[in-house]
Amino acid sequence: MTAIRSYRSALAPLTALAAACALAACTVGPDYHGAPAVAPEAASAATFVRTPAQGVTTTHAPSEWWLAFNDPQLNALIAAAFEHNPDLRAAQARLRESRAQLQTQRGAEMPKVSASAAAPRLREPNLSALSQSSGSSSSSGGGGPLQFYTAGFDASWEIDLFGGTRRAVEAASDEADAVQADLADAQVSLAAEVAQAYIDLRDEQQRLLIAQRTAELQQQSLTLTEQRRAGGTAADVDVERLTTQVETTRSTIAPLASQVETSLDQLAVLTGKAPGALDAELATPGPLPALPASVPVSDPAAMFAQRPDIRAAERRLASSNAQIGEHVADFLPKLTLFGDLGFTAADPGHLLRKNNFSWVGVPYLQWNLFDFGRTLGAVHGAQASRDEAEARYEKAVLAALQDANGALSRYGYQREHLVTLQKVQNSAQRSAMLMRQRYRAGTSTLVDLLDTQRSEFLAQQDVISGQAELLKDFISIQKSLGLGWRSNAS
Repeated sequence: MTAIRSYRSALAPLTALAAACALAACTVGPDYHGAPAVAPEAASAATFVRTPAQGVTTTHAPSEWWLAFNDPQLNALIAAAFEHNPDLRAAQARLRESRAQLQTQRGAEMPKVSASAAAPRLREPNLSALSQSSGSSSSSGGGGPLQFYTAGFDASWEIDLFGGTRRAVEAASDEADAVQADLADAQVSLAAEVAQAYIDLRDEQQRLLIAQRTAELQQQSLTLTEQRRAGGTAADVDVERLTTQVETTRSTIAPLASQVETSLDQLAVLTGKAPGALDAELATPGPLPALPASVPVSDPAAMFAQRPDIRAAERRLASSNAQIGEHVADFLPKLTLFGDLGFTAADPGHLLRKNNFSWVGVPYLQWNLFDFGRTLGAVHGAQASRDEAEARYEKAVLAALQDANGALSRYGYQREHLVTLQKVQNSAQRSAMLMRQRYRAGTSTLVDLLDTQRSEFLAQQDVISGQAELLKDFISIQKSLGLGWRSNAS
């Protein structure tokens, strides 16, 4: 009796502690107080450091930024990509998987109940025959079959005394939020990738048209010069120079044609189709989309809030913080309640009678006192994972600032560069026109004419490329701001 009283005395504080924690919803481990402040001066600034002086307005930027191009084909391509792109569907599947894991963790907080039913049929040994064979005089009979029926419910419930299960649910919920942000980030990247591929296609088609038209005009000049040589008014060297120019221009056609097909195939795959599926729809050359008059750019704080990769990094930081408490709870006791309710009877009609009912309830306390550092190692590992997640969050914020400032800087300088290219093109066109007039009047040489024509051709190509680069810089700004995702994606 003394030993029993000692055992009860030792158990009383533990019982009181478990009851207090259960009533107060005690949760061990560090509480999450938000992500650390990163680049606070940049976050509180009204504009980005590299915002150009012209072409940008500080205002709220729309999520579906591609609508500003007023290009129905581009709108249809992005819509098709959101619907059929394999990478996006894989991200949606990962989101469903993470939500299923969260549901599993939430189920661990609830009791587990199972039902069972059985109808055993036994046959007793014939004791009379056994007695006779052994020389016994017992007259006891038997040997008939024994039939009985059972039905019942089993239940077990691990009481979350110290919040280990709650921390596991918290970690799973934060991870599900992070995966949802990953899906949004995939949409941002996909929209930008489709738009850039479309710009590449239109750029290549326009430059291919210029090369083909230039080659045709040069071929006409070559034909006329060959006729003049046949009449004795042109030299062989003039024919060779024109031939060289024609073939040089034609040499640019094949690579451009190949690039056009590559862009067509890229757009097809991005929209979930086989290469060649968009040829009939997009093979006809079209103009580059019109650039909006100004680019709406939000402030850095708004960018931090809307960039999905930053949200994903912050949610993973919260998840890793919760995992620390999940492992800390393994230091402490675990209380599980077991119960069984059942009925047993020889006749199924009498199974549910009160006198055939039985029950048993067992509280089971388990405390892993000595694990030789395994739990401590798990806690230290979770803390290191939290520190890694914090560093990754800081990197995501700094990388976002770099993306936005870099895109804005490139856009501003490209605007200036395009103005210069257009001036060069205008000058080259005037020079070529004047040189053609002088050549027809016989006051300039063929070499001078060929030089001005080559400069005009290159200037036209450069302007088209410059316009395409400016459009792609516009797209880069939208991507860097984290625009292009849908909040209801799943």
